[in-house]
This record gives sequence, C-alpha cells and structure tokens, in this order.
Amino acid sequence: MSDAVLGLFTNLARQDIAQVQWIPGQNKWSQVVPSSGSEALLITSVPSLSVDTLLKSSDLDPSFKRFPQLTWVNDHQAYYQVGSDIFLCSPAKTGATNAKWLSLPKSADNIDILPNSLKAAYTAGNNLYYADAAGKVTAVTNDANQGIVNGQAVHRREFGIEKGTFFSPKGNFLAFYRMDESMVEQYPLIDWNTVPATMHYTRYPFAGRTSHQVSLGVFNTTTKQIIYLNTEGPKDQYLTTVTWSPDEKYLFVGLLNREQNHLALNKYDAQSGKLIKTLFEENDSKYIQPLHALHFLPGKNNEFIWYSQRDGFMHLYRYNTEGKLLNQVTKGAWLVNDILGAQPAKKELYFLASKDSPLEKHLYAVNWVNGTLRRLDTTSGQHTPLVSTNGTYVIDKWSNPGTPRNIDLFSTDNKLRKQLLSASDPLAGYQRPKVENVTVKADDGTPLYGKLIYPVNFDASKKYPVIVYLYNGPNVQIITNSYPASGNLWYEYMAQHGYFIFTMDGRGSSNRGLKFEQATFRQLGTIEMKDQMQGVNYLKSLPFIDAQRMGIHGWSFGGFMTTSFMLRQPGIFKCAVAGGPVMDWKMYEVMYTERYMDTPQENPKGYEDANLLSKVKNLKGKLLLIHGSIDSTVVWQNSIDFLKKAVDENVQVDYFVYPGHEHNVRGYNRIHLMQKITDYFKDNL
Repeated sequence: MSDAVLGLFTNLARQDIAQVQWIPGQNKWSQVVPSSGSEALLITSVPSLSVDTLLKSSDLDPSFKRFPQLTWVNDHQAYYQVGSDIFLCSPAKTGATNAKWLSLPKSADNIDILPNSLKAAYTAGNNLYYADAAGKVTAVTNDANQGIVNGQAVHRREFGIEKGTFFSPKGNFLAFYRMDESMVEQYPLIDWNTVPATMHYTRYPFAGRTSHQVSLGVFNTTTKQIIYLNTEGPKDQYLTTVTWSPDEKYLFVGLLNREQNHLALNKYDAQSGKLIKTLFEENDSKYIQPLHALHFLPGKNNEFIWYSQRDGFMHLYRYNTEGKLLNQVTKGAWLVNDILGAQPAKKELYFLASKDSPLEKHLYAVNWVNGTLRRLDTTSGQHTPLVSTNGTYVIDKWSNPGTPRNIDLFSTDNKLRKQLLSASDPLAGYQRPKVENVTVKADDGTPLYGKLIYPVNFDASKKYPVIVYLYNGPNVQIITNSYPASGNLWYEYMAQHGYFIFTMDGRGSSNRGLKFEQATFRQLGTIEMKDQMQGVNYLKSLPFIDAQRMGIHGWSFGGFMTTSFMLRQPGIFKCAVAGGPVMDWKMYEVMYTERYMDTPQENPKGYEDANLLSKVKNLKGKLLLIHGSIDSTVVWQNSIDFLKKAVDENVQVDYFVYPGHEHNVRGYNRIHLMQKITDYFKDNL
C-alpha cells in the first residue's frame, strides 16, 4: 500500500535531472548531481555539450549534503533560501561567493523575489513588506484590522490567481492586492491538538452571500508612497490578469463582474492609478474564466498576447495596448495551455497545447504575425518543456504509457536533437495489470475518454467486481496519455487484488473546449451523471463484470458525484466511498459555485436538484463518508449536516474523520486513508 500511495514520489520515483534550469540569457543549463557524499552544480553549454563543475553543496555550507533550490538571478548569480534566510551565491569554477542577503521573520509567507533587480516582497500576518537589494526592509502596509489582508492571493485563488504581489519589470514598483474581507462571514475551524480544543476562524464567502472586496495598490519602491488603481465598479467584482507593461508605465487588469459573464480589460496609469481606457470587453451567456495574465511580446512595449475562449477554444490573440486586435494567432478545435517562450527574430511563440489529441500536450511554435504553426517535439505523450530564455533550445521532459520519463534536448530550428535521459521503469519488477483505453459516447454523441484496468491474472470466464473512480468536475482532467498507463498506482494495487477499475472524463471536465466544459452550467451533477452512466452501461455490457458488485469512489467534486450516484441513482452501486464531498452547493464558495451555478437566488431549481441533503432517504447500499476536520475548502459542515439528516431519516451511513487534515489527506497519513478505502470495498464488494 505504501508503494501504491507514495511510491512514485519516494522509492519508486522515476529517474530525473535534478534542478535543471536554463541560465538567463545563455545557451547553458544548470543541474545538480551527486558528488562524493554531497552534490555538485554542473553547467552544460549548448551545442557543444561541454560540462563544467561550478561548486559543491558543501561550498555553500559545510553541513549541506544537498543543494537547496537555486534560482538564477542573472547569468552568474543565484539565490536560495534556508529557513527564514535568503542567500546570494555566485557559482564559479574559481572565486565562488556566498553571502546572506535577507533575513525574514519566521512568520514570513508569500515570498516574492524579483531576480533581475534583487528585490523581495513578503507578508507577515495580514501586512506586506518590501526588501531592497541591500536587504533593507520597509513596511508597505500597516493594517491593524485583521479583516484586511495585503499582498496575498485573493478570490480564493480562482481566475489563475496564484499570488498577491506583482513587481514591475525593473522593480521600481510593487503592485499588490488589498482584500477587505471584514464583511465576510467567519467560519470556525477546530484545533483538536490542545485541551480544551481551540477555535480558529476563517472568512468563508458562501455562494449567494456577501463576498470580499478587493483593490489594487501600487507601492513606489523609491518614494515609498502608495496609490490605488481606480477600479470603478461593484465592490465585489473580481480583479484578474494583473500585468505590468514592460516600460512600467501602465498596469493592465481584467475586471470581471460577480456574475462572471462580462470582462473588461482596463489600462491604468501606474503613477496616478487613473483609468486610461478599456481596451476591449468580453461577454458570454454562461461565464468567462480568465486564467492568464497578458503576455507582452519580447522587445515590445505596445503589443501583447491575450488568451481567450471567445471562439469556443482557448486561443491566442495579438493586441496592441490601444485595444486594437491585430490578429488571432492560433485557431482550431483544440486548446492552447500555456506560452513557454519566444524568439523575437523569428516572431515565434513557443507554447504547450492539445492540438494533436486532448489526451496529450505537445510543444508548438507559431509565428505571431502570420499564424504559421509547427510542432517541435516528435513523440506521443505528455510533454513538459523548458524553453531557454532566448528561445533557441528546449529541454523536454515527457512520458507516455510505455515511457516512464525521457528528457530530450533540441533546438527550435530542429538542427540539434539529443536524448539526455531515458529513465528505467521503476515498476518493472511488479505484477502489473492490463490497461485498456475506452471511448464511450455521451447522449449527444460526444466522445468520452476513459480507461479500464483489468485484474491481474484476468480470467474471461469469471465475473469480477468493479470500482468506478471519478471526478468529472471543472478544471480537472484525469485521462491522459502518460505514465503510468493506469494513471494511479492504487488502481493497480486494486487490480492485483481482483478488481476492475474504470475511470472516465465526462462533460464538464477540462481540456475539451467551452461547449464540453459548459454543458453542466446551472445543473452540476446532472449531465455528469448522465455521462458516467454511459460508462456504467458499458461496464454492464462486459460479460466479465459483475453488475451486482459495483463500487464508486471520488474526492471533492468526485465525492459530490459519488454521493450523488448513491442518492440520485440508488441501486446502481453496491457501495461507495466519498471524500471531502460538497453536499449542498449553497455551502461552497462564491467564485467557483456562482460561475457554474449562478446564485441560489437566481437558480433555485439547479441548487435543489444538486442538494444531496434533501435526498438522504434515497440511499441504497453502503456509503462511507470521509472528511478532514479542518477542511477550509469544502467545510466540514457539508458532511456533518448529511449525518444529521441520516439520523433524522433513520438511514445508516459510515463515517471517518481525519483530525488535523484539510481538504485531502496528504503525506504519510494517506497510506491510512487508502487502506481505509480499500478495506471498505473489500468488506462490501
């Protein structure tokens, strides 16, 4: 079980190149390798592939057996963090230097470092701090009101928001989110590690109720003054896609209304905060989900790439900073996932996309003026490339079901191609199951991709139990053409113990385009269940599947789907395990829920159809619910209220709580979780 749960990250981890990264502005990469009881930092030059050893981990500190994570500042200097201290080092064959740059308070969080000018921002408590290149710290904010939070990610990290600070390209300004959540209801989380237990409160904006209010400040790192952008509009609107112009004169912000069906891309003066103009607007009858900041073209202060699903698929559009659309760069019935680099001389962007298959990601080059497109990698599977800063070379990590991990080096002009690593299969010594790719059709004919994992030592004359694992929620894709073929070693563990496993991405999940994703709008759990029933019908058609011994399991949205099946389609599954499930979408957060369901006031039928608390009496079969006691994503009350309804309705359910765990059970305790789930299926199937 420990191998199945943690093995791919520990004793069964695939071979890799440690800390591989391109050195800024150079055709060289760095990596870390073992060396005489410690580690060494190597630099490889391209195309010669000559290798130099710059320093050992013990050169940084005699106690270091391993290198801390290095980040290059420029072509000769890097920084790393140990505890609350940040160090600068200059790796070199001779004359290497190493010195402490910045000591952070132990409570420091949300650390954001601008490498090219060595400036840093961090939060302590609910306030924001700035450190200059000399390590001098300035308090940017000083809010005593704990309901006001500065410099942290806002809007519950929706809309592609991963952080709350945004340095201007040269470091002369620091933009930051200021979130006032004092009007948002406080929700209690209990710490059971003390006697008596203690209470911690988090602000949780429930769907249809009061949300927080966000503004954007700009801190001048020279004058130490702050101005706020004049983001006029409803106070509970969403501020997304925050981007500096390369010349630091302007900030671009996508203002998304709370209904999430209208977005305005605004241009603001960074010195005064005044609105210069709205460059363009996007509308959608269902919702808009901005996920990417603007991508300015290299060497251009006035041209950028905008990601949009306006034609039904995520594509790239070239605009100027006056809001004129210059051209649509990519188009077709496929999605762009991410821009990874560029080469100005060729006017080429390098990006990851699912053009060849929604189950794969490949690296492509496109001319941003004429749209000429070419694929750069040559192998099937999931690719995670690193493009050099000048766009000349690529280090490409990839896998597919028959390839645990390969790492290739190639030039973007296709004149150089060399394999750097071909990882051995860490699972070669295990008895592994057959994995079959499956395609079933939704009721509207849409192909749905899944996998059927056979029991080890399969005998076609026998009938076997089957477990359906599902998620089927927004922004998640389970089925990909990658290693391991099964997608999860726990599936393989169960196959070794005589189970079929079936998993499938239905409509509503990601990477298939807007029509596929929006099919579930205002009716979460309904279309998804229809699609998953197509998978169930497929399983029932197989002579070796025992339809009387079917189980189902999922977590989070998958926990909602699992419980939905047991209550809205009772009798299909003999037993189920639902982890961290949403039971009533009125008890989930504003940003996510209102995007897909509108508000409870606007869509009472959709919310009631999806409300599982009103359907407890329909339960047939065995249901195990699992929840983390300090889950601040799907609050514990979802399953507690379900238990109360079960008691009131005299319905028996099984329940398990993981004290001190949040929305999922991570780390070593996950072995206990998966054993618990395994035992439940063993006992009931």
